[in-house]
Amino acid sequence: MSNRIIINLVRFIILVLLQVLIVRNINLGTYFIMLPYVLFILSLPFETPRLLILALSFVMGITIDLFYSTPGLHASACVSMAFARYYVLKFVSPRDGYDVVVQPTIEDMGLEWYLKYAGVLIFVHHLLFFYFEVFRFDEFFRTLGRVILSSIGTFLLVYLIQFLFYSKRFSK
Repeated sequence: MSNRIIINLVRFIILVLLQVLIVRNINLGTYFIMLPYVLFILSLPFETPRLLILALSFVMGITIDLFYSTPGLHASACVSMAFARYYVLKFVSPRDGYDVVVQPTIEDMGLEWYLKYAGVLIFVHHLLFFYFEVFRFDEFFRTLGRVILSSIGTFLLVYLIQFLFYSKRFSK
């Protein structure tokens, strides 16, 4: 159990550093903003209690908010994503349920499952993040374009991170 805590703590620190030191400085325009720190929430084990997931998501979001000077913007999107995670996991659940030793990764669950799981949650996060950011609907379609393109960019970056840092290559 303590091994998982250490792994998740290291993952938290690495993703925060990746976001604030590297990805933040990559300028691909206003329509293509990558937020790979959501991988932390996506990678939490299946058996993690919901309240703990919400708390960890808040901590991740508020940590990013401190570096971006956006009080509560990332935190609210992260907590909303964490809340939706339970329902998305139910929706994409395998017939026999989740195995305790299996992690929510492409390696363990397969690309099709992960595309549904991460795709929906990343879209939810980005939808709330960008609409909270503009906080008006007169730019509805422009913001929706940002949501879609940024969700695709974030998913591709999450996929790349998993491909680079997991030992086995995706066999399913």
